[in-house]
Amino acid sequence: MQLRRQGAHATDAQAPARAVSRSAATPIAATKLAYVETYGCQMNVADTDMVLGLLSRGGYQQTSEPERADLILINTCAVREKAEERVFQRASMLFHRRGRPDVVLGITGCMAEHLKDQIRERAPHVDLVVGPDGYRRLLEHVEAARGGEGVVDTRLDRDETYEGVDGIYAQAEAGGVVGRVTIQRGCDKFCAFCVVPYTRGRERGAAPREILRQVRAMAAAGVKEIQLLGQTVNSYRYEEVGFAELLRAVAEVDGIARVRFTSPYPLDFSDEVIATMAETPKICKHVHLPLQSASDVVLERMRRGYDYATFRALHDKLRSAMPDIAITSDLLIGFSGETEADHAATLRAQGELRFDGAFTFAYSERAGTAAARKLPDDVPAEVKQRRLAEVIALQQRITAEILAAQIGRRERILIEHPSRRAADELMGRTDTFRPVIVPAAPGLGPGALVDVTITSATPATLFGVS
Repeated sequence: MQLRRQGAHATDAQAPARAVSRSAATPIAATKLAYVETYGCQMNVADTDMVLGLLSRGGYQQTSEPERADLILINTCAVREKAEERVFQRASMLFHRRGRPDVVLGITGCMAEHLKDQIRERAPHVDLVVGPDGYRRLLEHVEAARGGEGVVDTRLDRDETYEGVDGIYAQAEAGGVVGRVTIQRGCDKFCAFCVVPYTRGRERGAAPREILRQVRAMAAAGVKEIQLLGQTVNSYRYEEVGFAELLRAVAEVDGIARVRFTSPYPLDFSDEVIATMAETPKICKHVHLPLQSASDVVLERMRRGYDYATFRALHDKLRSAMPDIAITSDLLIGFSGETEADHAATLRAQGELRFDGAFTFAYSERAGTAAARKLPDDVPAEVKQRRLAEVIALQQRITAEILAAQIGRRERILIEHPSRRAADELMGRTDTFRPVIVPAAPGLGPGALVDVTITSATPATLFGVS
């Protein structure tokens, strides 16, 4: 198989034309099937929405059965090494499950960028490797791969925001109710542990007119909630438009009932954004605010740019402006040099800040990052796992207490989809992103806003009746 490689990085002069190729722009009869699996964050899910839109206009229908597919894509994450290993295992499994030898198997997304020189060595059965900035060329790459030409396109493009490219607006699991709009791609923070600037490139914001065009199209398609996505979403700026102005503009779109965003960066959370959230009913009162560690020594080593006192001051300011706000976080355990005292500081912070929930991870070194180049991964694996277990146990207790305190409250929820527990139940979410299970009822379905009384709670879920 001949290998065609598109360069690793593009200068402005090398950047591809913004026009969508004719095969992507001209709808034709759907005769082919595509199966897409997605790993990682909400931005990866949004990228999958976009890829499915491109494939649809290229004549593909989506299938949930890989055995029937003409094209199999795995959209990947590079944040953790274990996730990458799972993708290699899954690619091998899907290769052996594909129904015919002419089926194209591809890996896309951040892992494709991060391991561009290794994927086809470790997985020679993969026909196609496309990074996060190569989706405009996806259809032509698929056809090249189908003709026996292996393709690697991992060129980073400082200008690519996918303007004019529409996706399949809401994933099935959200019942067509939730739409995701990526308003910012890339990242300029270069935290020591993070591979994202190297896999998604430098930070750039989409034009407000394009964001609003997508939001209006989603509203016309029946979407009720918009999630604005960016690696450090609140640092968004396009010419003279900042994040607060964009939030207000999106909230004014007719048909949209709720607006969320993720994930903000603590240092870029301005007073204007806080005021906009507090004053605008449609903007949900939930913030995912990554702390990572409560040790100032570790935060400095991580290159986070803030200390714990700064983070706590922001946390308190958010709660002062919106007393009922839900705040969730990320906690990274066992980073280089972390001591028992550093770990104890994070446990204390959990008790002080009482996050509604947290994504918790044991640190794993990522090739190419500043930490991998300059800092030893010197916390033993068994120590990381013990500390991680302590953080998880404490967070589960705090989350369970917060949910139990909701019993008896009256909450407005947006119904998203049928419950996975039982056919006669529906799942919705509160403004604060808490899941609520309610009995199904005539006329009550995805997209409905309904007031419910919370009657009970588990450590992870609320239950209510209207």
